[in-house]
Amino acid sequence: MGRLNIVLVEPQIPENTGNIARTCAVTGASLHLVKPLGFEVTDKHLKRAGLDYWHLLDITYYESLVDFFDKNAGPFYFFTSKGPHRHTDVNYPDGSYLVFGREDAGLPEKLLYDNQGQCVRIPMRKGARCLNLSNSVAVGVYEALRQWGFPELEDRGQLRDYEWK
Repeated sequence: MGRLNIVLVEPQIPENTGNIARTCAVTGASLHLVKPLGFEVTDKHLKRAGLDYWHLLDITYYESLVDFFDKNAGPFYFFTSKGPHRHTDVNYPDGSYLVFGREDAGLPEKLLYDNQGQCVRIPMRKGARCLNLSNSVAVGVYEALRQWGFPELEDRGQLRDYEWK
């Protein structure tokens, strides 16, 4: 499977990060958390959202956005409600980093301005603020994995008491 990286820059809501951790665990994506975080990693809400998946998670912590960029080469795709490109119009190569900002502030505007070609938007109704962070990450992850053919993911489920014909 290719390597997909999810980056949360200064996440503030533990339940969102827990849900995102669970998405990463079930899809094989790596999670990168850029400090400062708005919660402790031991927060009960964070753990509750993804506790039974925590052992499957590949997670890395960074002290700052500068620290993150110093240690990673990209390619980077910045998900923002201000993005000029649709997230489905991008081809996500192996090793892609899908970068998401704080729930209350998004990503720094200077970062977005300097990387216009890599700023993507999930289409939404005009006047609506944006999707919940964990929903946005799920949309981005599954678009990249769809493009890759969902490698190493089971795409056929089984009933408990019956068998599909």
